[in-house]
Amino acid sequence: MEYLDFELPIKELEDQLDKCEIIGLESDVDVTNTCKQIEKKLEETKRKIYKNLTAWQRVQLSRHPNRPYTLDYINAICGDSFLELFGDRGFKDDKAMIGGLGKIDGQSFMIVGQQKGYNTKTRQYRNFGMANPEGYRKALRLMKMAEKFGIPVVTFIDTPGAYPGLEAEERGQGEAIARNILEMCRLKVPIICVIVGEGASGGALGIGVGDKVLMMENTWYSVISPESCSSILWKSWEYKEQAAEALKLTSADMKKQKLVDDIIPEPLGGAHYDRDTTFKTVQQYITKSFNELKDLSTSKLLEQRMDKYSKMGEYKE
Repeated sequence: MEYLDFELPIKELEDQLDKCEIIGLESDVDVTNTCKQIEKKLEETKRKIYKNLTAWQRVQLSRHPNRPYTLDYINAICGDSFLELFGDRGFKDDKAMIGGLGKIDGQSFMIVGQQKGYNTKTRQYRNFGMANPEGYRKALRLMKMAEKFGIPVVTFIDTPGAYPGLEAEERGQGEAIARNILEMCRLKVPIICVIVGEGASGGALGIGVGDKVLMMENTWYSVISPESCSSILWKSWEYKEQAAEALKLTSADMKKQKLVDDIIPEPLGGAHYDRDTTFKTVQQYITKSFNELKDLSTSKLLEQRMDKYSKMGEYKE
Protein backbone atom coordinates (compact mmCIF):
# COMPACT_ATOMS: atom_id res chain seq x y z
CA MET A 1 0.00 0.00 0.00
CA GLU A 2 1.32 3.41 -0.98
CA TYR A 3 0.64 6.38 1.30
CA LEU A 4 0.11 10.02 0.44
CA ASP A 5 1.75 12.78 2.50
CA PHE A 6 -1.29 13.43 4.68
CA GLU A 7 -1.66 9.66 5.30
CA LEU A 8 1.73 9.27 7.02
CA PRO A 9 0.22 9.28 10.57
CA ILE A 10 -1.87 6.29 9.49
CA LYS A 11 1.22 4.52 8.15
CA GLU A 12 3.06 5.04 11.45
CA LEU A 13 0.21 3.53 13.46
CA GLU A 14 -0.17 0.60 11.06
CA ASP A 15 3.57 -0.07 11.36
CA GLN A 16 3.26 0.02 15.16
CA LEU A 17 0.35 -2.42 15.01
CA ASP A 18 2.31 -4.81 12.78
CA LYS A 19 5.30 -4.73 15.17
CA CYS A 20 3.02 -5.27 18.16
CA GLU A 21 1.44 -8.34 16.53
CA ILE A 22 4.88 -9.75 15.61
CA ILE A 23 6.09 -9.35 19.21
CA GLY A 24 2.98 -11.19 20.40
CA LEU A 25 3.64 -14.06 18.01
CA GLU A 26 7.36 -14.34 18.71
CA SER A 27 7.17 -14.12 22.53
CA ASP A 28 5.00 -15.16 25.45
CA VAL A 29 4.06 -11.56 26.19
CA ASP A 30 0.34 -10.78 26.01
CA VAL A 31 0.04 -7.72 23.77
CA THR A 32 -3.73 -7.93 23.20
CA ASN A 33 -4.56 -4.74 25.11
CA THR A 34 -1.75 -2.81 23.47
CA CYS A 35 -2.87 -3.91 20.01
CA LYS A 36 -6.47 -2.90 20.79
CA GLN A 37 -5.31 0.55 21.93
CA ILE A 38 -3.34 1.02 18.71
CA GLU A 39 -6.29 -0.19 16.62
CA LYS A 40 -8.59 2.26 18.37
CA LYS A 41 -6.17 5.12 17.82
CA LEU A 42 -5.72 4.06 14.18
CA GLU A 43 -9.48 4.12 13.58
CA GLU A 44 -9.79 7.55 15.23
CA THR A 45 -6.89 8.90 13.17
CA LYS A 46 -8.40 7.60 9.93
CA ARG A 47 -11.76 9.17 10.66
CA LYS A 48 -10.17 12.47 11.65
CA ILE A 49 -8.08 12.62 8.47
CA TYR A 50 -10.62 11.40 5.90
CA LYS A 51 -13.59 13.32 7.26
CA ASN A 52 -11.72 16.63 6.98
CA LEU A 53 -10.00 16.38 3.61
CA THR A 54 -9.11 19.55 1.70
CA ALA A 55 -9.89 19.90 -2.00
CA TRP A 56 -6.25 19.25 -2.89
CA GLN A 57 -6.14 16.10 -0.75
CA ARG A 58 -9.20 14.76 -2.60
CA VAL A 59 -7.41 15.48 -5.88
CA GLN A 60 -4.47 13.44 -4.56
CA LEU A 61 -6.79 10.57 -3.56
CA SER A 62 -8.39 10.57 -7.01
CA ARG A 63 -4.90 9.95 -8.44
CA HIS A 64 -3.87 7.31 -5.91
CA PRO A 65 -1.85 4.61 -7.73
CA ASN A 66 -3.82 1.85 -5.99
CA ARG A 67 -7.20 3.32 -6.94
CA PRO A 68 -9.31 1.10 -9.26
CA TYR A 69 -9.52 2.16 -12.89
CA THR A 70 -12.26 1.79 -15.50
CA LEU A 71 -11.42 -1.81 -16.49
CA ASP A 72 -11.41 -2.81 -12.81
CA TYR A 73 -14.99 -1.56 -12.48
CA ILE A 74 -16.06 -3.21 -15.73
CA ASN A 75 -14.51 -6.59 -14.89
CA ALA A 76 -15.95 -6.55 -11.37
CA ILE A 77 -19.44 -5.37 -12.31
CA CYS A 78 -19.92 -7.09 -15.69
CA GLY A 79 -17.75 -10.17 -15.18
CA ASP A 80 -17.40 -12.36 -18.27
CA SER A 81 -20.28 -10.61 -20.05
CA PHE A 82 -18.13 -7.69 -21.23
CA LEU A 83 -17.21 -7.74 -24.93
CA GLU A 84 -14.72 -5.04 -25.85
CA LEU A 85 -15.10 -3.32 -29.22
CA PHE A 86 -12.30 -1.52 -31.03
CA GLY A 87 -11.53 1.24 -33.49
CA ASP A 88 -13.14 4.45 -34.73
CA ARG A 89 -13.44 3.19 -38.35
CA GLY A 90 -11.52 6.25 -39.45
CA PHE A 91 -7.96 6.27 -38.14
CA LYS A 92 -7.10 3.63 -35.50
CA ASP A 93 -7.98 2.18 -32.09
CA ASP A 94 -7.20 4.47 -29.15
CA LYS A 95 -6.00 2.46 -26.15
CA ALA A 96 -6.78 5.32 -23.74
CA MET A 97 -10.49 4.98 -24.52
CA ILE A 98 -12.12 1.60 -24.10
CA GLY A 99 -15.65 0.52 -24.85
CA GLY A 100 -17.90 -2.45 -25.40
CA LEU A 101 -21.06 -4.30 -24.47
CA GLY A 102 -21.66 -5.68 -20.99
CA LYS A 103 -24.43 -6.68 -18.62
CA ILE A 104 -25.10 -5.10 -15.23
CA ASP A 105 -27.72 -6.86 -13.13
CA GLY A 106 -29.01 -8.61 -16.25
CA GLN A 107 -29.42 -5.39 -18.27
CA SER A 108 -27.25 -4.82 -21.36
CA PHE A 109 -25.28 -1.57 -21.52
CA MET A 110 -22.82 0.01 -23.91
CA ILE A 111 -19.93 0.90 -21.63
CA VAL A 112 -17.32 3.53 -22.54
CA GLY A 113 -14.51 4.94 -20.42
CA GLN A 114 -10.96 6.23 -20.15
CA GLN A 115 -8.36 3.73 -18.98
CA LYS A 116 -5.09 4.54 -17.22
CA GLY A 117 -2.09 2.24 -16.76
CA TYR A 118 -0.75 0.50 -13.65
CA ASN A 119 2.97 0.80 -14.34
CA THR A 120 5.34 2.62 -16.70
CA LYS A 121 4.73 0.23 -19.60
CA THR A 122 0.93 0.21 -19.38
CA ARG A 123 0.78 3.95 -18.73
CA GLN A 124 2.56 4.55 -22.00
CA TYR A 125 0.32 1.99 -23.71
CA ARG A 126 -2.80 3.76 -22.39
CA ASN A 127 -1.27 7.22 -22.99
CA PHE A 128 -1.87 8.05 -19.29
CA GLY A 129 -5.64 7.97 -19.86
CA MET A 130 -5.48 10.88 -22.32
CA ALA A 131 -7.52 10.09 -25.41
CA ASN A 132 -6.80 11.28 -28.94
CA PRO A 133 -9.55 12.35 -31.38
CA GLU A 134 -9.93 8.74 -32.55
CA GLY A 135 -10.74 7.79 -28.95
CA TYR A 136 -13.67 10.19 -28.82
CA ARG A 137 -14.77 9.10 -32.30
CA LYS A 138 -14.67 5.47 -31.18
CA ALA A 139 -16.75 6.39 -28.13
CA LEU A 140 -19.29 8.15 -30.37
CA ARG A 141 -19.41 5.23 -32.80
CA LEU A 142 -20.24 2.87 -29.93
CA MET A 143 -22.85 5.22 -28.48
CA LYS A 144 -24.56 5.59 -31.86
CA MET A 145 -24.53 1.80 -32.19
CA ALA A 146 -26.18 1.57 -28.76
CA GLU A 147 -28.81 4.07 -29.89
CA LYS A 148 -29.54 1.99 -32.99
CA PHE A 149 -30.30 -1.08 -30.90
CA GLY A 150 -31.94 0.71 -27.96
CA ILE A 151 -29.14 -0.09 -25.50
CA PRO A 152 -28.49 2.38 -22.61
CA VAL A 153 -25.02 3.88 -22.22
CA VAL A 154 -22.72 3.99 -19.18
CA THR A 155 -19.51 6.04 -19.22
CA PHE A 156 -16.64 5.90 -16.73
CA ILE A 157 -14.69 9.15 -16.55
CA ASP A 158 -11.08 9.15 -15.37
CA THR A 159 -8.72 11.39 -17.33
CA PRO A 160 -6.25 14.24 -16.69
CA GLY A 161 -7.55 15.69 -19.95
CA ALA A 162 -7.66 14.99 -23.67
CA TYR A 163 -4.23 14.46 -25.23
CA PRO A 164 -2.81 17.93 -26.03
CA GLY A 165 -0.21 16.81 -28.61
CA LEU A 166 0.31 18.41 -32.02
CA GLU A 167 -0.87 15.30 -33.88
CA ALA A 168 -4.08 15.23 -31.83
CA GLU A 169 -4.83 18.84 -32.76
CA GLU A 170 -4.04 18.10 -36.41
CA ARG A 171 -6.63 15.31 -36.39
CA GLY A 172 -9.29 17.59 -34.85
CA GLN A 173 -9.28 17.08 -31.09
CA GLY A 174 -11.58 20.03 -30.41
CA GLU A 175 -14.05 19.02 -33.12
CA ALA A 176 -14.17 15.42 -31.89
CA ILE A 177 -15.02 16.49 -28.32
CA ALA A 178 -17.55 19.10 -29.48
CA ARG A 179 -19.21 16.52 -31.74
CA ASN A 180 -19.52 14.08 -28.84
CA ILE A 181 -21.12 16.72 -26.62
CA LEU A 182 -23.63 17.58 -29.37
CA GLU A 183 -24.49 13.95 -30.13
CA MET A 184 -24.75 12.93 -26.48
CA CYS A 185 -27.23 15.76 -25.91
CA ARG A 186 -29.59 14.18 -28.43
CA LEU A 187 -28.81 10.47 -28.06
CA LYS A 188 -32.13 8.63 -27.82
CA VAL A 189 -31.17 6.20 -25.05
CA PRO A 190 -30.48 6.74 -21.32
CA ILE A 191 -26.93 7.87 -20.51
CA ILE A 192 -25.37 7.37 -17.09
CA CYS A 193 -21.96 8.97 -16.43
CA VAL A 194 -19.78 7.96 -13.48
CA ILE A 195 -16.71 9.98 -12.49
CA VAL A 196 -14.40 7.39 -10.91
CA GLY A 197 -11.16 9.39 -10.80
CA GLU A 198 -10.07 12.62 -12.45
CA GLY A 199 -12.62 14.55 -14.46
CA ALA A 200 -10.52 17.13 -16.21
CA SER A 201 -11.43 19.61 -18.89
CA GLY A 202 -12.96 18.74 -22.26
CA GLY A 203 -11.37 15.33 -22.02
CA ALA A 204 -13.99 14.43 -19.42
CA LEU A 205 -16.84 16.33 -21.11
CA GLY A 206 -16.29 14.33 -24.30
CA ILE A 207 -18.04 11.39 -22.63
CA GLY A 208 -19.63 13.32 -19.76
CA VAL A 209 -23.06 14.47 -20.99
CA GLY A 210 -25.67 12.28 -19.33
CA ASP A 211 -29.17 11.99 -17.90
CA LYS A 212 -27.54 11.00 -14.61
CA VAL A 213 -24.03 12.15 -13.72
CA LEU A 214 -22.69 10.35 -10.66
CA MET A 215 -19.51 11.40 -8.91
CA MET A 216 -17.52 9.27 -6.50
CA GLU A 217 -16.77 10.87 -3.16
CA ASN A 218 -13.01 11.33 -3.60
CA THR A 219 -12.91 12.53 -7.20
CA TRP A 220 -12.79 15.92 -8.89
CA TYR A 221 -14.46 17.52 -11.90
CA SER A 222 -13.26 20.80 -13.35
CA VAL A 223 -12.45 22.75 -16.49
CA ILE A 224 -8.76 22.68 -15.53
CA SER A 225 -6.45 20.87 -13.11
CA PRO A 226 -5.24 22.71 -9.97
CA GLU A 227 -1.62 22.59 -11.20
CA SER A 228 -2.46 24.11 -14.60
CA CYS A 229 -4.68 26.74 -12.98
CA SER A 230 -1.86 27.64 -10.61
CA SER A 231 0.68 27.86 -13.42
CA ILE A 232 -1.58 30.19 -15.44
CA LEU A 233 -2.66 32.51 -12.61
CA TRP A 234 0.49 32.49 -10.46
CA LYS A 235 3.09 31.35 -13.01
CA SER A 236 4.00 28.52 -10.63
CA TRP A 237 2.66 25.13 -9.48
CA GLU A 238 3.27 26.10 -5.85
CA TYR A 239 -0.27 27.47 -5.48
CA LYS A 240 -2.05 24.27 -6.59
CA GLU A 241 -3.68 23.81 -3.17
CA GLN A 242 -5.10 27.34 -3.27
CA ALA A 243 -6.25 26.76 -6.85
CA ALA A 244 -8.00 23.51 -5.88
CA GLU A 245 -10.01 25.33 -3.22
CA ALA A 246 -10.91 28.17 -5.57
CA LEU A 247 -12.01 25.87 -8.41
CA LYS A 248 -14.72 24.21 -6.25
CA LEU A 249 -13.98 20.89 -7.92
CA THR A 250 -14.89 18.32 -5.23
CA SER A 251 -17.96 16.10 -5.33
CA ALA A 252 -19.62 18.13 -2.56
CA ASP A 253 -19.03 21.36 -4.51
CA MET A 254 -20.35 19.83 -7.73
CA LYS A 255 -23.50 18.53 -6.03
CA LYS A 256 -24.09 21.90 -4.34
CA GLN A 257 -23.86 23.66 -7.70
CA LYS A 258 -26.19 21.02 -9.25
CA LEU A 259 -23.60 20.03 -11.83
CA VAL A 260 -23.78 16.36 -10.81
CA ASP A 261 -26.85 14.40 -9.73
CA ASP A 262 -25.48 12.23 -6.93
CA ILE A 263 -22.38 11.39 -4.92
CA ILE A 264 -21.31 7.76 -4.60
CA PRO A 265 -19.85 7.15 -1.11
CA GLU A 266 -16.46 5.48 -0.80
CA PRO A 267 -15.04 3.27 1.97
CA LEU A 268 -13.09 5.10 4.67
CA GLY A 269 -9.72 5.95 3.13
CA GLY A 270 -10.86 5.83 -0.48
CA ALA A 271 -12.03 3.36 -3.12
CA HIS A 272 -8.75 1.41 -3.02
CA TYR A 273 -9.14 0.48 0.67
CA ASP A 274 -12.10 -1.81 -0.02
CA ARG A 275 -12.48 -2.51 -3.72
CA ASP A 276 -15.28 -5.07 -3.40
CA THR A 277 -17.50 -2.66 -1.48
CA THR A 278 -16.68 0.11 -3.96
CA PHE A 279 -17.63 -2.03 -6.97
CA LYS A 280 -20.91 -3.13 -5.35
CA THR A 281 -21.82 0.45 -4.47
CA VAL A 282 -21.13 1.72 -8.00
CA GLN A 283 -23.17 -1.15 -9.44
CA GLN A 284 -26.10 -0.31 -7.15
CA TYR A 285 -26.03 3.37 -8.14
CA ILE A 286 -25.93 2.53 -11.87
CA THR A 287 -28.87 0.15 -11.53
CA LYS A 288 -30.80 2.67 -9.44
CA SER A 289 -30.18 5.42 -12.00
CA PHE A 290 -31.24 3.21 -14.90
CA ASN A 291 -34.45 2.21 -13.11
CA GLU A 292 -35.31 5.90 -12.78
CA LEU A 293 -34.82 6.45 -16.53
CA LYS A 294 -35.94 3.25 -18.24
CA ASP A 295 -39.68 4.02 -18.32
CA LEU A 296 -39.32 7.52 -19.76
CA SER A 297 -40.36 8.05 -23.37
CA THR A 298 -37.64 9.17 -25.79
CA SER A 299 -39.13 12.67 -26.06
CA LYS A 300 -39.34 13.04 -22.27
CA LEU A 301 -35.79 11.70 -21.84
CA LEU A 302 -34.35 14.23 -24.30
CA GLU A 303 -36.47 17.05 -22.89
CA GLN A 304 -35.23 16.41 -19.34
CA ARG A 305 -31.61 16.11 -20.51
CA MET A 306 -31.69 19.38 -22.46
CA ASP A 307 -33.54 21.14 -19.65
CA LYS A 308 -30.98 19.92 -17.12
CA TYR A 309 -28.01 21.34 -19.04
CA SER A 310 -29.80 24.51 -20.05
CA LYS A 311 -30.22 25.44 -16.39
CA MET A 312 -26.51 25.13 -15.56
CA GLY A 313 -24.55 28.28 -14.92
CA GLU A 314 -25.61 31.89 -14.41
CA TYR A 315 -26.21 34.41 -17.13
CA LYS A 316 -27.92 37.73 -17.82
CA GLU A 317 -29.78 38.75 -20.95
